[in-house]
Amino acid sequence: MSKRIGVLTSGGDCAGLNAVLRAVVRRVCAGGGEVVGIRDGIDGLRARPIAAAPLRPADVECDGAGGIGQGGTWLGTSNSGDPARDPSAQARIRAAYGELGLDALIGVGGDGSLRLLRGHASAAGWRLIGVPKTIDNDVAGTDLAVGHASAVAAATDALDRLRTTAESHGRVMVLEVMGRDTGHIALASGIAGGADAILIPEIPPDLNAVAGDIAARHRHGHRGSLVVVAEGVPDPAGAAVRRRDPGGGAHYGGIGERVGRAIAAATAAEVRVTVLGHLQRGGPPVAEDRLLASVLGVAAAERALGEDGDCMVGWRNRAPCGVPLGQVAGRLRRVDPADARVAAARGLGMTFGEGGA
Repeated sequence: MSKRIGVLTSGGDCAGLNAVLRAVVRRVCAGGGEVVGIRDGIDGLRARPIAAAPLRPADVECDGAGGIGQGGTWLGTSNSGDPARDPSAQARIRAAYGELGLDALIGVGGDGSLRLLRGHASAAGWRLIGVPKTIDNDVAGTDLAVGHASAVAAATDALDRLRTTAESHGRVMVLEVMGRDTGHIALASGIAGGADAILIPEIPPDLNAVAGDIAARHRHGHRGSLVVVAEGVPDPAGAAVRRRDPGGGAHYGGIGERVGRAIAAATAAEVRVTVLGHLQRGGPPVAEDRLLASVLGVAAAERALGEDGDCMVGWRNRAPCGVPLGQVAGRLRRVDPADARVAAARGLGMTFGEGGA
């Protein structure tokens, strides 16, 4: 019997989502099934009429609107959260699966989106297969999430560009990158971009020690320095640093300025701070993300065409694997201070702000 598979992208956008959609559509259709694309994530399930339409391979060809090399998600997404206080909205979301006649739903999302979708799936009896995506790479149960490699590439490119100014003017250039509560982007781009200091939440830095390490570099003849700091690094009191956006919401941001002020106060160097922001999330996916998205999309489609449910397709030991969503939803994958990359950074003379580096 032909199976009807729904697919949606949920949470923040990132590079590689369209490559996942392409893989799902092509594999499901090749397997004799049909795909229903749900627009704007959870919001599409809540809307009436449901914001959904059939998807065919012609809709996701490389030269079309949803091509493998296009960033973002042409299905649209939303990170507005769960309408927990609106029982009628909850009921519409949970009824949408049956109203669409789905046999399974593939949800492409991060830890928060997968937790939210699993809650609805458990309550309403959906067969749910997750695909991990987030630039932060903080989804439990997988070594990599779609979008992370492209974000690291953007941050590394920014460090390459900042280094020329640092060396030309003898400045300290501080780059604040995304990552929420984890430091995966800062760690990977810091090593790849040759940063002199890498500051991450998992190894809370002493800003005075950071300033001292940078001052020591300059005393030893280094003309410029690069500091990369994850947005989730806490302030000296241990609190997250947040910035108000024009709409009144509070989001991570501002720790880069604090790091810059601490360094400026302890050194004679000029300090400049750059906040990379959403440039990390946009643009076309790098080859690694296109490959990962294609492999995980095919694996998710095959599980949807089968009988699997309540699972995520992760990436471990260079191969796709099934991970129970109970081991994923609501959990974070943080940088392990014993990670080989942390040891390599220390071996390269990079400081994490602990003093004595």
